[in-house]
Amino acid sequence: MRRMAEPRGYAASKEQLLNRLSRVEGQVRGVRRMVEQDRYCIDVLTQINAARAALDKVALGLLDDHARNCVLEDAGAGSAERVDELMGAVGRMLSH
Repeated sequence: MRRMAEPRGYAASKEQLLNRLSRVEGQVRGVRRMVEQDRYCIDVLTQINAARAALDKVALGLLDDHARNCVLEDAGAGSAERVDELMGAVGRMLSH
């Protein structure tokens, strides 16, 4: 159950989150340029891995914010649903 009216767990770090995502976006554009320039395969793969690691770091931060601000604050009625939702997100993250 997603609630749209309440503040998000990442609200306090939103600006930092947006900055990190901008850097990831730049990394992905850099990978595209590398392919356009016919750069060495291993160099391209290295940059893809760096972008993936940066995106994983963003995701872990979001999971932490969610656990601390959404799950813990909602302890009580409905908290099992929030934990199930969190664990589903973790499972999807780990399956890539």
